Amino acid sequence: MKLAKSGDAAKQNELGGKYLIGRGVSRDYNEACKWFKLAAEKGYADAQFNLAIMYRRGDGVPQSYEEAIKWYRLAAEQGDTMAQNDLGTMNENGYGVPQSYEEAIKWYRLAAEQGNARAQNNLGAMYNDGAGVPQSSEEAAKWFRLAAEQGDANARFNLGLMYEVGVGVPHCNEEAAKWFRLAAEQGNAMAQTELGVMYLNGIGVPLSNEEAFKWLTLAAERGDILAQINIGAMYESGENYKEAVKWFRLAAERGNAMAQVHLKWMYNEGKDTPQSCGETQGRYMVAAEHGDPLAQCTLGMMYERGEGVPQNKEEALKWYRLAAEQGNASAKRNLDSLMKK
Repeated sequence: MKLAKSGDAAKQNELGGKYLIGRGVSRDYNEACKWFKLAAEKGYADAQFNLAIMYRRGDGVPQSYEEAIKWYRLAAEQGDTMAQNDLGTMNENGYGVPQSYEEAIKWYRLAAEQGNARAQNNLGAMYNDGAGVPQSSEEAAKWFRLAAEQGDANARFNLGLMYEVGVGVPHCNEEAAKWFRLAAEQGNAMAQTELGVMYLNGIGVPLSNEEAFKWLTLAAERGDILAQINIGAMYESGENYKEAVKWFRLAAERGNAMAQVHLKWMYNEGKDTPQSCGETQGRYMVAAEHGDPLAQCTLGMMYERGEGVPQNKEEALKWYRLAAEQGNASAKRNLDSLMKK
């Protein structure tokens, strides 16, 4: 405190951090901003970055993207990689500045080349989407890998997707499962869902309903809609209709067409009444015809395997293709496999 009051910028920033989280003092965003600003005005990059965050969120100061941009830029120009990454995000989304993918790329690249994992993942995403740079799955995979190897959960999930689909890297379900697992263990809900579905279908990992249930439950509890639908379906298959309704309702309330169809069907038929294979096919058909890619992929699998419907390769290809056109990774994989048979 004494050094901070004497004008030491590093100590002022440190004191601001203590007020921000309430370490050794009562949490006070106004006091945090006061000390961050004193240090920031002396040109201390860490404090400039911290002050930018306070303005972006409106903690202890009136919310202002323009002020956030000002302080991010000052820190970024001194080489602060976290500020460079955040400045990239602000430019990408048009917060406080005119939206510009080119400016976003500039700042992401500066931070990424200095080893900032978040920026590497963001730069990979820009290459994957072709936003501000020519689309390049290979460049995307390169940056995702650099970030993934540093432990970035989002990058690990993204790299897993690329291996699952075989874009930018050779198709390899085992590699996909490896990266999904690493991300899933860090709490990434999308990775938990993907890993759960892989266990459910025995793709890249041994078939295991227990492992599928474990990972899908974790993801569903974090609000992942696809996981909620899958866990609902598992409960439905096990005739635990109370739990099935619970998970379908959570997904349906967020507008998911397939969950709404499941829920409506269960209400109409009585949630304690087991459903026939034909009724299950009818339920998926309604959702598939409404454009739900998961239902389309599932219907494709039913036709491919002859589960609940007569086996029909052409119908399977039709539904896989419709789901694949909407970006469903499992449908793309199944479509490629079935076309080779």
